[in-house]
Amino acid sequence: MTSTKEHVDFLYKYHQIQSICTQLTKVTKSCDHDAIPMSFIPKREISEAVSNRQNLDQLPPSYMYSIIFKDIILEIDHDDKKSMNTLVNFCRQQNIPEIQINQLQCTYHQQSPVWWYTKPMFLYSMLNRALRMLDMEVMIKLGFFIRSLHLQLKQLHQEQSANFQQAFTVYRGQELRQQDFQNLCNSKGGLLSFNNFLSTSKKPFAYVVSISESM
Repeated sequence: MTSTKEHVDFLYKYHQIQSICTQLTKVTKSCDHDAIPMSFIPKREISEAVSNRQNLDQLPPSYMYSIIFKDIILEIDHDDKKSMNTLVNFCRQQNIPEIQINQLQCTYHQQSPVWWYTKPMFLYSMLNRALRMLDMEVMIKLGFFIRSLHLQLKQLHQEQSANFQQAFTVYRGQELRQQDFQNLCNSKGGLLSFNNFLSTSKKPFAYVVSISESM
């Protein structure tokens, strides 16, 4: 039999490990939230690109890659069943919990793409990490989901736009490196491009942007 002291020591260590796991989960979510690739395009570069298509090669490569990929993905008519099997086989090689993989495979069509995207499971982080790193292999495997998510958001926008006759402001807290913040200031009147699906709110946060020396 274990002594009371050993039992207390075990509980203490267990709660320590549990606390560490909780903190690691929070840090991971924070990194997924803040580590978003951005392209800052000054107004002058946009004007030059519009007036002369030869100037398109002056635009940021990450911006051009994301535009090309988006056009390709949205044009492909995916076979959801085949695409899902490909994704499932890939996920099983990534040490993703089998219970999450089975849930996605068996109940995917029972919920909407937005529901799956916002569900706290591997899909959200896998998708945003692939978009952030421009990981073409993973992005292609998730192509059917990206297309479905895009189409649902487009449909929701069309359905709800009639209820909002005027533009309204949405908010998002976003950490920026100091250099990115400076680039943002220098691109006033230009274009700011994200490679991710962004979650926003009509309720203002206590902060909108915080500046960090490093991520």
